[in-house]
Amino acid sequence: MAEEVSKTTEQYDYEKQKNKEEMKQQVISFALMIIFTIIAFGMVISDLNSLFVIPVILVLAAVQIGFQLYYFMHMSHKGHEMPALMFYGGVFTAFLTILALCALVWW
Repeated sequence: MAEEVSKTTEQYDYEKQKNKEEMKQQVISFALMIIFTIIAFGMVISDLNSLFVIPVILVLAAVQIGFQLYYFMHMSHKGHEMPALMFYGGVFTAFLTILALCALVWW
């Protein structure tokens, strides 16, 4: 019986450490997203050339989407393969739809 108690204590310590690491990653990614947002606002306010600002803002937005998916929506965890598949399938379908509509309008 003492073996079961120590095993649950070890499991508890492992889960506690795992949760601590996950919370640390979430706080760091949240801080980075705030910094990226401040950078984007600063670039727009500073009246830089739009040929420079727009691609940088799009890259910052893509990075923030990645942070949202993998850290806040827990897409990197086991057991989330089906939601990830559905999400990426929807993104691919939207991309094909936009591409087809652009082709119909401009060609």
